[in-house]
Amino acid sequence: MKNKIEEMIRVDHAGERGAIKIYDGQLLALQFLKGDPDLEKKVAEMKEHEKEHLKYFEQQLADRKIRPTLLLPLWDLLGTALGFGTAVLGKKAAMLCTASVEEVIDKHYLEQIDYLSKNEKKEKDLLAKVKKFRQDELDHRDIAYEEGASKEGVYGLLDVIIKTGSKVAIEISKKI
Repeated sequence: MKNKIEEMIRVDHAGERGAIKIYDGQLLALQFLKGDPDLEKKVAEMKEHEKEHLKYFEQQLADRKIRPTLLLPLWDLLGTALGFGTAVLGKKAAMLCTASVEEVIDKHYLEQIDYLSKNEKKEKDLLAKVKKFRQDELDHRDIAYEEGASKEGVYGLLDVIIKTGSKVAIEISKKI
């Protein structure tokens, strides 16, 4: 059971850091393009939530003496590139990126909530945080759809690519 908790914390840490890097990339593109200050503001607000999540998981890594994934530098690079690339493609693509990632994270956090609820009665704080962070991620997904995320046409392919990449990163980060 201890290894399962370590995997969860390692993956969640990497995921929250990845989300920040995606938003960093989007903000860089939005500032460069100077086309949508309202979207820039929303992205910056969502990034602030991710920073709160990351801070919690960084503390968990330190407190529990869990090493982070060895692939953080790669995830940083890929997250920034994904954020920048989707924002350059336009608002729909940038918001689809957020929606797609958050839909994967929703399922991921639900699995963790189920596991913690059934198997880890002593992990009440972790369970409460995962529930709270899941709700934040659902709020981000909803904002993305309100702001124009779409899976129509070529965006459907982009959704599949982003979700597949996110799922692969989760599985790799559990072990490496």
